Amino acid sequence: MIDEFDFIIVGAGSAGCAMASRLSADPKNKVLVLEFGGTDVGPFIQMPAALSYPMNMQLYDWGYESEPEPHLGGRRLATPRGKVVGGSSSINGMVYVRGHACDFDTWEDMGAKGWGFRHVLPYYKRMETNPDGQVGWRGTEGPLHVQRGTKWNPLFDAFKQAGSQAGYGVTADYNGERQEGFGDMEMTVHKGRRWSAANAYLKPALKRGNLELIKGALVHRVLIENNRAIGVEFEVGGELREARVSREVILAASSINSPKILMQSGIGPAEHLKEVGIDVVADRPGVGANLQDHLELYLQQACTQPITLFKHWNLVSKALIGAQWLFFKQGLGASNQFESCAFIRSKAGVKYPDIQYHFLPFAVRYDGQAAAEGHGFQAHVGPMRSKSRGHIKLTSKDPRQKPSILFNYMSHEEDWEDFRTCIRLTREIFGQEAFSEYRGKEIQPGDQVQSDDELNDFIREHVESAYHPCGTCRMGDAADPMAVVDPECKVIGVDGLRVADSSIFPQITNGNLNAPSIMVGEKASDHILGRDPLPASNLDPWIHPDWENSQR
Repeated sequence: MIDEFDFIIVGAGSAGCAMASRLSADPKNKVLVLEFGGTDVGPFIQMPAALSYPMNMQLYDWGYESEPEPHLGGRRLATPRGKVVGGSSSINGMVYVRGHACDFDTWEDMGAKGWGFRHVLPYYKRMETNPDGQVGWRGTEGPLHVQRGTKWNPLFDAFKQAGSQAGYGVTADYNGERQEGFGDMEMTVHKGRRWSAANAYLKPALKRGNLELIKGALVHRVLIENNRAIGVEFEVGGELREARVSREVILAASSINSPKILMQSGIGPAEHLKEVGIDVVADRPGVGANLQDHLELYLQQACTQPITLFKHWNLVSKALIGAQWLFFKQGLGASNQFESCAFIRSKAGVKYPDIQYHFLPFAVRYDGQAAAEGHGFQAHVGPMRSKSRGHIKLTSKDPRQKPSILFNYMSHEEDWEDFRTCIRLTREIFGQEAFSEYRGKEIQPGDQVQSDDELNDFIREHVESAYHPCGTCRMGDAADPMAVVDPECKVIGVDGLRVADSSIFPQITNGNLNAPSIMVGEKASDHILGRDPLPASNLDPWIHPDWENSQR
């Protein structure tokens, strides 16, 4: 046994760090954070340009992968999740996207009352400091620092210009009033360092005497008596321990591990729990269901000028960049290199963007393997709102065993149509005048890949996860049998237990999920503390005035 706490937070990730900070701000609240991973200290995590390393390191990643995906020829796709202080905010690409206003209004339509855009915008403003954003729409005093890159490479500007030449709009701030269009991408970097949720929230809060962090803690289950969460059973260094709670247990362990822990605690689909030998506490069929993700392709183009990051893809250059970052926190090491982007609509009749672009002045894979062709650039592109849904299931009642993860990617015919559209629209953008002085041959998929069947074969073989899993503990109306938590993040059917992380998203949001995950932690904190929510915003987002008839 260890001490009793007011609150126990499971997971020191994006939402968990935010809640640890907000709940411990009152010195009367004694807060415990349990994190299975270890320290985030070191250049592989803190240096933005080194982002391909931590997500491929067993030290920092849970090492999950999907089951053989039936619609992708049986491929197993990597599903990295941060196993480190800061969670996935310590191993991600540091891209900062709030999501589109319509995403959150859709959440509210799906039963997440009080989570419309007007309700969440004040929390986005509370959490961020952004010196370059649109006045009135962006935060200026929050713990999470957000910045833009230096755009050191002319290809960043060429991408934006090409979008404009292709007839798309340009947006001054895609996290402001208008997401749609081509613009500068934002990153969670501050003074040259990755500005993870741990750096922004947790580390300052740990200076308080009422917040405790236990690293290396594998949570086995939430302890439940008389239908109320009373504590957590966890393992540290091979020793089984318990922590008791007087108020609430909050799971913020990721869209993979939060449903896993719920099921290990007897909360989930009754039949499945019985299959693995777990006593049912609450039959919630939605636990582990509704799994969503973004898929993406890289379209790679050779560059006729030696200006890309390929010229730095050697030991001498890497050492110089590393030294410049280590001593001065400046130079190429201080950027994630995703410095321009776009959000566009795939066709007329789509109300808000359903395709996202990340642009990179380099032809490289996520695992750090450079294209053999040498100098090149690439666009990461993918649809935002696939109808495909998967699930998380337990493989055993042993908490040390990995769960079964099946995304069921590309299970709708529309998924294939959407990706073919992505490829064709990208080729059109790369074909614009802005790229004429840089454009060489198409490296991937290659000019010979043109027909629907050829494109489908390429998609099946090359599509990759954008690492945005969510939705497995869906928030909704308490009367909805598939909802797992209510609009205050309370687990339906069990008292004293909440979930607050990307698993509660009813539907995946546009873009990367770090920002909305932190926002969930911020908003959930007010619910947990019994505070009135921040006053709703009356700002209206920009929607293309002729969206019903025009694609751009």
